[in-house]
Parts: sequence; structure tokens; C-alpha cells
Amino acid sequence: MLDRPVSELSKPHRRLPDQRWQIYPQKPEFAQKLAALTNISPIVSQLLINRGMETPEQVQAFLNPESLVLPSPLEDFPDLGISLELLQNAIASQTKIAICGDYDADGMTSTALLLRSLRTLGAQVDYAIPSRMHEGYGINKRIVEEFHSEGVGLILTVDNGISAFEPVARARELGLAVIITDHHDIPQKLPPANAILNPKLIAESSPYRGVAGVGVAYILAVSLAQQLGETKGLIQPMLALFTLGTIADLAPLTGVNRRWVKRGLQHLPKSNLAGIQALIQVGGVQARGDEGAGGAEEKISNPKSKIQNPKSLKPEDIGFRLGPRINAIGRIGNPQTVIELLTTDDMGVALERAMQCEQVNASRQEMCQQIEQEAIAYVETEFVASLQKDRVLIVVQPNWHHGVIGIVASRLVERYGVPVFIGTYEDEEHIRGSARSIPEFHVFEALEYCQDLLGKFGGHKAAGGFSLPAENLQVLRSRLIEFANQCLEPQHLKPLLKIDAEVNLNHINQQLYQQLNALHPCGMDNPDPVFWTPNVQVVEQKIVGKGHIKLTIAQTIDNQEYRIKAIAWRWGDYFRLPPRVDVAYKLRENYFNGNTTIELELIGARLPIQLQQFFASPSIPSSTTFEYNQRQYTCGFYKNGIEAELRIKNSEGKVLAMQPGHIIGLLGTNRQNAKEVDISQPQYDSIIQAALQALSVRS
Repeated sequence: MLDRPVSELSKPHRRLPDQRWQIYPQKPEFAQKLAALTNISPIVSQLLINRGMETPEQVQAFLNPESLVLPSPLEDFPDLGISLELLQNAIASQTKIAICGDYDADGMTSTALLLRSLRTLGAQVDYAIPSRMHEGYGINKRIVEEFHSEGVGLILTVDNGISAFEPVARARELGLAVIITDHHDIPQKLPPANAILNPKLIAESSPYRGVAGVGVAYILAVSLAQQLGETKGLIQPMLALFTLGTIADLAPLTGVNRRWVKRGLQHLPKSNLAGIQALIQVGGVQARGDEGAGGAEEKISNPKSKIQNPKSLKPEDIGFRLGPRINAIGRIGNPQTVIELLTTDDMGVALERAMQCEQVNASRQEMCQQIEQEAIAYVETEFVASLQKDRVLIVVQPNWHHGVIGIVASRLVERYGVPVFIGTYEDEEHIRGSARSIPEFHVFEALEYCQDLLGKFGGHKAAGGFSLPAENLQVLRSRLIEFANQCLEPQHLKPLLKIDAEVNLNHINQQLYQQLNALHPCGMDNPDPVFWTPNVQVVEQKIVGKGHIKLTIAQTIDNQEYRIKAIAWRWGDYFRLPPRVDVAYKLRENYFNGNTTIELELIGARLPIQLQQFFASPSIPSSTTFEYNQRQYTCGFYKNGIEAELRIKNSEGKVLAMQPGHIIGLLGTNRQNAKEVDISQPQYDSIIQAALQALSVRS
């Protein structure tokens, strides 16, 4: 028999993504009933049940958000009335108003929205955004002093300010009025502002509860325009900026966000804002250029493809095409570029600024890739062995650009399944960082737990930012490990993949895809539907672009084979995939040469359940005989080295041996003369499937 493990002779690829698959319980009878009552398909009905809907009324409100009866924002935001009064008085007296924004997409779109609207309404208004490089997030005393010296009478913060107690107190000392508009979590002590507008301070049942910073700015601007009777020509441009900022900031697409974003996505392609048109043009031009990169067959269906439908956009057009170009500026460029882009009415200026965004975004992508590779190498060397015990990852290195470490943090969360705090040295004595989380871990609460060790910090459940003296790093690491061990169990430490329903490949078609449109716009808290198909065969696979896997998968149903193309973004580490896998995926449209096809975007893969169970408990060799193509074989599972191994032996004594997660097997009468074979080839895959079937019957 073959005695030594396959892995000694063949080169193993990295294992499949280590994920927790959470498949929603299917409720076919309830789904059928809800479908009949609301005139939708049972599959859409099941998806809505998965999203917490239980009544026809809830379904109708979701599918038709315009039917939602909205309370007046004046009722839900206690300080909105005084905010409007302060702004009206400032406009009437021509008191200088200064906006203090933020350098992410939410903060910059909020700043642009209020600049445009206040100028249109006759205000004297200017803005400042703190330097990401030198000052970090939020209003600070320098900005307050500068505003005061320039004769500003009213400060308006957007997407920041809720934690800025001292700068706001200083502004009040100097006689300036302050309106805070923000959406971040509420600190224990509120700043002494004249008015605070923050959805976290209003009732949880309010439809306005989930708005981002740009949503608060939109509510304030629309309310002010209505109060002054000057809404004509104002609402549509503000709605465009609201939509851009809300999606780019990953705000939940529920409640009022869903209603306004759905409206905004229809309006965006024909927006009269020069900056929006320039962004769409630049995004589209870039994607068309990509087509030629790898030849016609390399064209991949993906949310990064060019914007196809001029009637309406989808959130992924913003999330993958427009948002990153804006965010890149805030991360490593000058926010003034984006403010000018979104406030100019000159198409020439807009295109110039959009091209600057394009160039900066390309640099940002390269920087992210390099830092991600360095971070992974560091983690694999220093921390990977203790992750199960620590339950949190704290990675700090010099010479990383702190403008992009938040993106790298997200990718490390995807990879390792634990909360990630990542930082870089500003100088020898100070560290600045970003945090990203998993569902069971609250970043802002973790930062509060460590506040005596930190300088500035802020954020919410899923993400945050912080600074600290370098000398506190080791104590911070211990404190965060302590906090993580209080709220996380070992089973939480794998990326969670929520799956809506099982679908066979023969059911994936244009009709199903069109039915799913009822759920759009999808995004945070209303995710794209995720389906899974068990035990598919990987027929073809190759690396394309920067480490993506392009593949064809097949499923045989009633002796008929169904094939479909798929893409797995940034899965180069998992190449090659095993010949048989369960796959989890989203559906995507691919447009090419005038044809539209439905393809899969893989987000999960695992060994088929049957195979997992066999390999998980091979302590006693379990063997059986079976017949294949009129020949007799024996097969069984054996412990070999660390791994389990499936062996299939024919009547001549020749053995085929394979291990889970390997694409290469061994074929021969002993290890010395065995040759390596690709077990994804049909002749080997078929006999492996026959062996597994025989073993499953025996068990």
C-alpha cells in the first residue's frame, strides 16, 4: 500500500476558506403563503423571510418603500428646530458659517451637500477638513481657533463632532455657535454644542435611525430649504450626493435609506451635477479599457464592470466604481479635490478632478496590496499560532500609510475571522490605527474599555479609529485580548457566511435574476442574496488579473450536465480548488458583445459534507468494495501522517490516493514508483465519486 502521505510528494495548495456557513432555515409553506398574498415568487418570499419579514404589510413596505409614511424629521430629531433657527438667522444676518467635515466618502459628500445647499440658500459659507496625515479625525482646537480668527459665527460639523468635547467647549468659549451633525456612537459625555443631530440619539423605531452622516446633512438641508420655501432645483442634487455617500459609507439600506437610495439610483445617471457625471464617465472609461487587457474570453462578470444601464444604477456601481475613487482621495490625497469635484458646475473642472481621483485610486490599490502582503507575512510569523487563544489581532508596523490600513484591516478580518486592530507609527512616540470587526465584537465598546490607554478614538460597532502613545502598545494588546475573551467564543473565530437558500445550477437563469431585482437596492442590512449548490465539479479554473480565480463549474442532474462560469475575487491563495466542492455565491450579470449571461461570484467554498464527514473521523480504517465500469475496486479512509487519505485499489494492486483539499493525487503500486495525477480530470473524479458513494452507503 502507499505508506507516506500524498503531501510529501505533491505540492499542496492552501486550504479552502475557513468559514462558518450559516444557512437560513427554509420555510417553504410559509414562503408559498406569503408569495401568494403579495404576488411575488416563493424564492423572493423566502429571501424576505430571511431578512425578518413576517407579514404581507412588512413585505409591501419593503418592496415599495415609497409607501412608507415618514414622520416629520422635526418630530424625531429634538434639536432640528433650533438648528434650523440658527441657520436661518445666520443666513439672514450674513453671519459666516463654517463646515468642519471629514476625509472619508461620507464626510466629503456631506460637506459638499451642505456647501451647495447653503450657498444656494444665500449663506456665506466655507469649509475645513482636518488633515488625515497630521491631525486625524474630527474637529480640533486648531480648526476652531482658525474659524474664530476668520470671523466665523456658526460652526457646523458633518460626520464628526459627537466626541469632540474640548474643541466644542473652546468654540463656545470664543462665542461661536455650534451645530453637530454626526452618526457615530454616543460617548458618555456629550459636547456642549447648541444643537446635536445624531440618529443614535433618536428612537430605535424611527425610520431615520440608520442614516449616515450624509443622511443627517440631507435631512438638515432639505428641512432648511422647505422652511425657507426654496426647494426648487435643490432636492435632486442633494439626493445624488446623499446616495453616493450613503452607499460608499456602507450605511444600512433599510428604512428611509432604502427609500431615498432607490430614488437616488434612478436619478444618478441623469444627474445635472457635473462631478457625478464626470465620476460615471471616468469609471466607465476605466472599465472599457480593462476589456482589452486579457482578450475577449477574460471579460469577467463582476460589480467592477462598467456601468451598463443608463436608466438606473445599482449600489455595486457606487460601491465598486464611484465610491473608491472618492474614498481614495480622503485616504492618501487632498479632500479639496473631491469637494471641488462635487461642488463645481464646470464640466471641464469636474473631469479634471475625476481624473485626479482615478490616479490616486490606482496608487491606493497598489499601496493596499503591498501593505496587505506585509501584514499577512507578519501575522503568519508572529500571531497566527495564538489567534484561537487571543481572539483578536493587533498588528502595528512602521512605514505603513495610515490612510489605507482600514482597508487592509477589513481584508485581515476576511482572512482570519477575528477583530483586527491595525496601526502604524506616526513618529517614535505615537501610533495611529484603524479597527474592523466581526458581528459578535463591538469596536467602539472595545475602544472605550481601553480609553485610559488611548489618545483620541471613535467609531461604532463594526469599525473605528484610534491613537495611542507607543509605550502603551503592549498593555493595549493585553486589554483588547481581555475584552475579546469576554465577548467571543472559539466558534466565533471564523468568518461568518450567511446563506439564503440552496439552488441547483439548472435553476439559475435570467428569470431568477430578474425576480431578485425586487430586493434592490441591496447593501448593508439588506445584503445581496447568497445561494449555495452542493457537490459541484470544478471543470476549468485559472488565475486572472491580480490573483482572482476564473472557473467553470458543473452539476449533473438527472443524467444531464449543467455548466456555469464563475469568478472568485482575490482567491489566488486557494488555487487550485479541489475537483469537488460545495459553493456559495451571489448572482451577477455579465454583458459582452451584446449578450447578457448570468454568472456566479463565489464567496464561499468547502469540501462536500459527505467528504468532510469521512475525513473528519478516519481513526478506524473504513473500507468497502464497489464496482465501477464493470471492474471491482476496494476503497477506504486511512490515517497517514497528520492527514486522512482516501485510497482506491483495483484488482491489479494499483492504488489511487488522495487527501482533502489537494488537486494532486498519487497513482501506483507503491510510493516509490507512484506518479502524480490531476484528480480533477474526469477519469479520476468519476471513480472517486463512485468510491465515496459506496462508502456512504456502507456507513
